[in-house]
Amino acid sequence: MSNRNEAPGRNSRCRAKKDGGKLAPKFAELNDDVLFGEVWSREAELSARDRSMVTIAALFSAGLYPQLKSHLALGKEHGITKEEAVEIVTQLAFYCGWPKAWSAFPLIEEVYGEEPDNEKTGA
Repeated sequence: MSNRNEAPGRNSRCRAKKDGGKLAPKFAELNDDVLFGEVWSREAELSARDRSMVTIAALFSAGLYPQLKSHLALGKEHGITKEEAVEIVTQLAFYCGWPKAWSAFPLIEEVYGEEPDNEKTGA
């Protein structure tokens, strides 16, 4: 899991300034300071692991696969197992669309690789 002294979405914070900082510096600042600096750090209200599950579900349902892949990796850091990621997608396939699941499964494979399904990751 993430180091308790770091914001849970630290890697995404760094990427935002690199990826969008020149074109939309204020947006990158809001991403880093508000979304990942304030919202993701509110672990008393919702754990980073649970926030990752909610975010994975939202990105999957919207079909935002590049962001989904990033948040699958973050979810892995927060302790979501490969088996749980597959189950999230399987559950949502019935509500959001079967083809979306087929598009998401390769991303899970890329992020988790050949790890055993029942092992916790990112410890």
